[in-house]
Amino acid sequence: MGHRGERASCLPLLLLLVLLLLALCRGRIVRVPPGPLIRVVGTEVAIPCSVSDYDGPSEQNFDWEFSRDTDFVRIVSTWDSTFTSEEYQKRVGRGDIKLRRSSNDAVELVIRNIQPADQGRYKCSTPSTDATVQGNYDAEVQVKVISDGLSVSGSKARSSTSLRLSEGDSFKLRCSATTASPEHTHLHVTWQVRSGSSWRDVLSLTHEGKFQPGPGYEERYRSGDVRLDTGANDTYRLSVSQASSADGGAYRCLVSEWVRGADGSWQKIQEKSVEIATVSIQRTDVVISTSNVSVTERDSLDLTCNITTDRSGIFQAEVMWYFSASPDDTLSDAQLLLSMDHDSVVSDSTLISLSHVDRNSYRLLVRDVDVEDSGYYFCEAAIWVPLHNGSWHKVVERTSAPVSVVVTALEPDYDVFLNASKTPKFSDDPTELNCRITNVQDTEANIRFSVSWYYRQRLPGDDTEPEELLASMDADWALLPGDRARERIQNGEIILSKKSADTFSLRIQWTSESDRGDYFCVISAWSRHRNNSWVKSKDVASASVNIFWATQDYTLTVEAVKLKPFFVAGHTFEMTCKVSSKNIKTPRYSVLITAEKPLADQSSPNGTTRIISLSQDSVVRLEDWTDQTRVDGVVLEKVQENEFRYRMYQTQISDAGLYRCVVTAWSPGGGGMWREAVNGLSNPIQIDFQTSGPVFNVSVHSDNPTIYQGEVADLLCIVTMEGMPLEPDDMSFDVSWFAVRSFALDREPILLASLDRRGIVSQGRRNGSSELSLERISPLEFRLRVHGCEDQDFGNHYCLVTPWVRSATGVWQREPDIRAKPIFLSVKMDVLNAFKYPLLIGIGLATAIGLLSCLIGYCSSRWCCKKEVQETRRERRRLMSMEMD
Repeated sequence: MGHRGERASCLPLLLLLVLLLLALCRGRIVRVPPGPLIRVVGTEVAIPCSVSDYDGPSEQNFDWEFSRDTDFVRIVSTWDSTFTSEEYQKRVGRGDIKLRRSSNDAVELVIRNIQPADQGRYKCSTPSTDATVQGNYDAEVQVKVISDGLSVSGSKARSSTSLRLSEGDSFKLRCSATTASPEHTHLHVTWQVRSGSSWRDVLSLTHEGKFQPGPGYEERYRSGDVRLDTGANDTYRLSVSQASSADGGAYRCLVSEWVRGADGSWQKIQEKSVEIATVSIQRTDVVISTSNVSVTERDSLDLTCNITTDRSGIFQAEVMWYFSASPDDTLSDAQLLLSMDHDSVVSDSTLISLSHVDRNSYRLLVRDVDVEDSGYYFCEAAIWVPLHNGSWHKVVERTSAPVSVVVTALEPDYDVFLNASKTPKFSDDPTELNCRITNVQDTEANIRFSVSWYYRQRLPGDDTEPEELLASMDADWALLPGDRARERIQNGEIILSKKSADTFSLRIQWTSESDRGDYFCVISAWSRHRNNSWVKSKDVASASVNIFWATQDYTLTVEAVKLKPFFVAGHTFEMTCKVSSKNIKTPRYSVLITAEKPLADQSSPNGTTRIISLSQDSVVRLEDWTDQTRVDGVVLEKVQENEFRYRMYQTQISDAGLYRCVVTAWSPGGGGMWREAVNGLSNPIQIDFQTSGPVFNVSVHSDNPTIYQGEVADLLCIVTMEGMPLEPDDMSFDVSWFAVRSFALDREPILLASLDRRGIVSQGRRNGSSELSLERISPLEFRLRVHGCEDQDFGNHYCLVTPWVRSATGVWQREPDIRAKPIFLSVKMDVLNAFKYPLLIGIGLATAIGLLSCLIGYCSSRWCCKKEVQETRRERRRLMSMEMD
């Protein structure tokens, strides 16, 4: 416990010692550049000083002192105006020595026109603002002042400082730079140009011996057009090739002297420059002598390309003429018309020529121009000068502004007249229009005419629809159908032809009411160009022709007549339909017989059944007649052109209802086709049977509607009869069983099985594995059995019965269908039977596995793991008490 107390008392002392060491490691730090700082006499010197890791206000004060030997003399202070010693008061007052604050914790000591007497040690001090004195509060740097040995001058060989050059020429400028500095210094030479108020770097040779092009001169430096070479006597030569207008201006040579400091970095100690020359570049321009030009077709186009240059030496021009459809196209998009190289070799062309008018002018002549020559023309010129080795060198290249050229076409003068040679009086009559060219003047052999046909629908009042193109012809008289008449032209209903050189025709074989309106034609004149292509030069439209005929509404009357006023079931029903029409040209009729039953037929949602029809071509067709036993029981025939007769043999009670004739009138249409004109409906004819026969009822019964899976379900369909009794041989039934697999009868019924009156059983398609049987167990009872019921056999079950009764004449009559009220069949699962076999199999497997495990354990202990253990015999002695010993 005593040792633990001593250790606990030592812990605060250790913590205090650590904090004291940390405080001693952190303190104020004053920094100046490492010396010596080498500076040139007469230059401005700036010595920086900064402080960090201090306490107190953010803005710190600085004191500067100077020493040549041992004692320091006060120079200047940021906070004490009386700090300056008498020796420096005049220089500080004139501003030759001053402090320039760069931040709150850094200043610079600036000495203008430094002299050898200023060589020595400079000390920067900071008054303490810390709570405790720690760190360093001053720093010293050695400044060495050397003599000015840098000399920069222009080339003595050049007498003039002004150069006047042409664009594409070359020039060279020289300057000389030497240094006699006692220190090891390097020179940095930069050539600059001034085109405005600021200087731009052209090319530099740095103090590290690297070439550095100025902004915008990188590509020209890599290509060798701008170079900087060194020569004898410390000369630096700037060479510029392919001079452009941007190279004009005043050039100077800027030389700076650099020395490596104590920390290994390069420091610039002085800089001098000298202006060498003023260079002016005369721009070479390429212009076309004429501005916008307008010429007439078949005339000649004359353009001159002028090159403006003050070049007096030997040179040759290369000229290329271009054509473009747009003034904004580039040379790559334009078409080269003709070219002349610097050897005056002209490329070959038949209708275009290029000639050299004088030293700086080149003429382009295009003969026999046409409309497609309209566009923009411009020329591109390049100046070539000879080199000393006899080769030619391209020095400048210029492109003129585009000149607009408009070629006015020679339009023929003609009129267009449209008349109708055939006009319709009724629908489906033919219509023929002729479009003629008249008063043709100023036409040549290179003119050709084509036609375009237009239609405009006339609206009530003065309003009109936009015109629609029916068809047109191109320069080769190829037919181009429009959207409105494309199908009718392809079918031959509309025929377009050229009757003669000056007449075009439009024929509508069968004019319909939708064709009524205004028609006009447009005659187009086409001119053939030099390349044998045809270009449209003029369009002339005709006056419109109105196609119209008065129409009256179609009327159709249908009358149905019952031939036999009274008949009974089993007899033949017969009625006739008489048709009359007005305002229909040569009509034909199609007839449809319909019946409206008291009970809506399932095949017809609106309760109307379509029985039989007769087309306008006298083709008979059974529509919705589904009684296979009476396929030939209905007949529809044409008695006269406007009279039709309907017969139904061996009528049944189920045939009761209202019968009508639906007649459609057809008129001849185009191409031998028939066009529907109007529909008519006759008066109804009723078939009603007065009978006192029996009334049948149907019900479904089951002794056990809830059964288990695998059992047999018995369902009985029981027919009861009220009224007049019948013998069993005089009645028969069609029985069909249906199932709805839902509780609420909201699904479609599924046919299970059916038994017709002849005793033939048929079953519907099902997905289950259960079996069905349907049998007649008495004249009025029918039983449906489901063997091996499954889950999918549940649902509402009902039977649909169709009674058949034999009349006194021996004819079987079909009674209306009767549907029984459904009964719900529920199928349950027998849990004991379902799990009996799995339980027996599980118990048997468990017993077998247990016996096998016991057998394996017994064999292992008996033969595999048997060991003989010999026990050590121990003597049995009783302990004796100490007293007895």
